[in-house]
Amino acid sequence: MTEADFLNTPVPPPVTMPEIDRDGPSRFFNREMSWLGFNWRVLEEAENPAVPLLERLRFLSISATNLDEFYTVRVAGLRELAKAGSTNASDDGLTPVEQLVRINANARKLMQHQQFVLGTLRKLMTEAGISILTREDLCDDDLDYLGDIFLTRVFPVLSPLAIDPAHPFPFIPNLGFSLALQLERKRDRRALQALLPIPHQIDRFVGLPTKDGSQRFLPLEELVLVHLERLFPGYRATGACTFRVLRDSDLEVEEEAEDLVREFETALKRRRRGEVVRLKISSGAPDNLKAVIKRALRVSGDDVIEVDGLIGISALSELVLDNRPDLLWPRFTPRVPERVQDHDGDMFAAIRQKDMLLHHPYETFDMVVRFLQQAARDPDVVAIKQTLYRTSKNSPIVEALCEAAEEGKSVTALVELKARFDEAANIQQSRRLERSGAHVVYGFVDWKTHAKISSVVRREKGELVTYSHFGTGNYHPITARIYTDLSFFTCDAGLGRDATRVFNYLSGYAQPEMLENLSISPLSMKKDMIRMIDAEADHARAGRPAQIWAKMNSLIESDMIDALYRAGQAGVKIDLVIRGICGLQPGIAGLSPNIRVKSIVGRFLEHSRIVCYGNGHGLPSDGARVFFSSADWMGRNLNRRVETLVECTTPTVKDQIVSQIMAANLRDEAQSWVMQPDGSFRRGITLEDGQNAFNCHRFFMENPSLSGRGSAGAADVPKLTREMQAG
Repeated sequence: MTEADFLNTPVPPPVTMPEIDRDGPSRFFNREMSWLGFNWRVLEEAENPAVPLLERLRFLSISATNLDEFYTVRVAGLRELAKAGSTNASDDGLTPVEQLVRINANARKLMQHQQFVLGTLRKLMTEAGISILTREDLCDDDLDYLGDIFLTRVFPVLSPLAIDPAHPFPFIPNLGFSLALQLERKRDRRALQALLPIPHQIDRFVGLPTKDGSQRFLPLEELVLVHLERLFPGYRATGACTFRVLRDSDLEVEEEAEDLVREFETALKRRRRGEVVRLKISSGAPDNLKAVIKRALRVSGDDVIEVDGLIGISALSELVLDNRPDLLWPRFTPRVPERVQDHDGDMFAAIRQKDMLLHHPYETFDMVVRFLQQAARDPDVVAIKQTLYRTSKNSPIVEALCEAAEEGKSVTALVELKARFDEAANIQQSRRLERSGAHVVYGFVDWKTHAKISSVVRREKGELVTYSHFGTGNYHPITARIYTDLSFFTCDAGLGRDATRVFNYLSGYAQPEMLENLSISPLSMKKDMIRMIDAEADHARAGRPAQIWAKMNSLIESDMIDALYRAGQAGVKIDLVIRGICGLQPGIAGLSPNIRVKSIVGRFLEHSRIVCYGNGHGLPSDGARVFFSSADWMGRNLNRRVETLVECTTPTVKDQIVSQIMAANLRDEAQSWVMQPDGSFRRGITLEDGQNAFNCHRFFMENPSLSGRGSAGAADVPKLTREMQAG
C-alpha cells in the first residue's frame, strides 16, 4: 500500500459495542492493561524472524526490565491503595483491587511466555555458536578454568550468610538476586540454611574458552553451586533455589522540604528498603526454604511467582554480543546535517540561515552537543540556560555547561531531581555544576520539569541574539542513539523570549503573562490543544476538510480522549500513532467512528510527540498547523509537569514533519500493530511479509531530512506526499 492509498483509505467501518456508554467509564481502556499490551508487543518482537537473533534476545531482556519497573512503580502504587482500603475507581471504572487481579493474571502469562521465548532463542543461539550452559554441561577442562575464575573474580565479593537465631535473615535490596541453600554438615548431618546474595557488580554470565570459535556462557549462580564447598567447607547441599526481590520504588518527598537535594538523598535510601511487591523464586524450591524466604520478606499469595526457568531475564542483555555483528542490526551511522557541513560545523551560522529540525537518531545528536560546546567556547556568548531531566553518566552536555561557567559565562541549569531512577545521578550532576560556578535550580517541589529547552544568548553587532533548542527527548547522548526524537534549532526572537520566560518561571516562579509562540503545561497546553481539536470538529461540521494526525508514547488523559471522541463524532478523520499506553478505544459506532490507532515497535524506540491539525485544509497541506512537544497526553504531563508545545511555521520544517515523519509513520507496515475496538492490537501484516513491507525506520535511515539540507536543497529528498505518490 502506498502512502497515497493509505491516506485515501476510508476508516474501517465502526464496530457496534452495545456495552459502551458514551458518557460512562467503559469508554476508556484501562491504563495498566494497555501498558501490559505494549509489553506483549515488545516480547513478540523477540519472536519476529525478521529481527536479527541477538536483537530478538535484546527485546526479550527489555520486556523483562519493563515488567520489573512496572511492578516496582505502578503495581506498588495500586497495592498501597488496595491496602488502604481505597475503592476509588480509575477512569475506566476499575478499583485498585480489581486492577491488581487483572494485572497479576496477565503478568503471569507474560512471564511464562518469556520463558518459552527464551527456550526458542537458546536453541537458535546454540545453532549459531552461542550456548548458555548448566553445571551439568561442564567438562574437566571447564572445571579447571572456572576454578581460577571463581577464586579471582567471584570469591572475594561473595558473603555467605547463615540463617539461624544468631544470624537473622539479611536485607535483600530492590532487584536483589540471591541463592538460598539448604546444607548438611558431613560429619554429623547437622542442617544449616544459608543465603548467598549475588552482587550486581559482577556479570551474570561467565564466558568459557572454546577451540572452535563458538561462545559458551555459564550463569553465575551455576558457577557458585559448582564451588559451594569452598564457601561452606565441610558441608554438602541438600537443596537450593534462586530468588529475586522487587520492592516499592516510588519516592515520597516532603512538600515543604527546605533542602530538596538532601530530602531526595534520604528518599533514595528509603527506596532501597521499600516494601517487597514481588518475589520471584525458582520452582521446585525446598518447602522449608521457601517458607523461610516468604516469611522473612513478608510476601504471600499473588506476590510470589514460581519461575520454571531463568530468573532475572533482564540480564540476558549481557549476551547481546558486539563481536557477532552477523546477529545484530546492520551498523548505522547517523548523518551530520548538510547545512552544518556547509557552514564548516558552525551551528550558529547554520541556525541563522534558517530554522533547522533534526530527526534523531537518523541525524546525529552530536549536533546538540556541538551547539553547547560551541557556546561554551565562543567569546561572544554571554549566557546559557539549560533544562536537564535525564543525562548520561559522563554527560558531554554537563561538561559543556561546566566549561562555560568556568569561562565566566552566566550558566543556569534546571536539574530535575524527580526524574525516576535518575535521581542519584542528577544530584551528582547538580553538585558538579555548582562547583564549576553555574547557577543550579530545581524547579517546583510538586511538579516535574520535563521540558527540553536550551537557550544561548550571543552578542552580535551590538545586540543580543537568542539561539534556542527545543526537543522531544532528553539531553542524553546514549539514549539518543536508539530513541526517535526531534531537535529544533531556531534564532526566532519570539521563541527566544518564550524560552527566557519559561526559565524565569522555573527559577523564580514568575508565571509568564504572555507566551508568543509557545504553550506550556500545566498552565495552558491542554486547554490550547483541546481548543484546536474542537476547531477541527467545527471545520468538519462546516463541510471543510478536517483531519488530525498525532504521534506520542501514551494517550490516557481523559479530557484529551473525550475531545478526540467529539471530533471523530463530528466527522474529523483522526490517525494516531501511539507507541505504548492508549486509553482511547477506536472504531466504535457512536463513540469513535473516524479514529484509527496504530503502534510502531521496531529497531528504534518511538519517542517523539507530534500533532498536526488540518486547519480546514486537510492533511498534508500548506495550511495545516504543526506542533511538536515534550509531553505525552497523560494526566501527569498535562496537569503536573512543566512541558512545552512548539508550533512549527518554517515551511521546510513543517514539510519534514508532515510529509516525511508523520506520513512514513502512518504508511509503515513492517513494524506496525493496529488497535482493535476492544483495546487489543494486531499486526498489520503477517510476519512472512514483514521483510518486504514498508519500514519507516529503514526509510529514515536511507533518506536525509528536509530542513537540515544545505546548498543541495530539498529537491532530491523523498517526500511521502499524496501528489508524489500519485505521480
